[in-house]
Amino acid sequence: MTASSRAVSLTEAAARAAADKKAEEVVALDVSEHLPLADIFLIASGSNERQVTAIAESIEEALLDQGAKAIRREGMREGRWALMDFNDVIVHVMHQEDRAYYELERLWKDCPVVPLADEQ
Repeated sequence: MTASSRAVSLTEAAARAAADKKAEEVVALDVSEHLPLADIFLIASGSNERQVTAIAESIEEALLDQGAKAIRREGMREGRWALMDFNDVIVHVMHQEDRAYYELERLWKDCPVVPLADEQ
């Protein structure tokens, strides 16, 4: 099983929104075979709390324009680790220090990377 085309489309829109706010290390992982709750994890970093919040807000707005509303949001105010659940896509926007500490890519290393438009 692989990520749905809808999930890939939302992920690409979220990645563009993150890039517009100068997010770093934007990575999308296809977790559909390992996690029944979502198809893709999108992970992005910000260098400070304000940037993390701005990236998260930009992603939320971009996906709302695509007809996807976050069903759950956490950490938006703190600006260290914003988590947004869009059902098929789960977005993690993390402060660089927290991302280095938690190493989500290492935890999900068995999952294939989803190529993003800027990488092609």
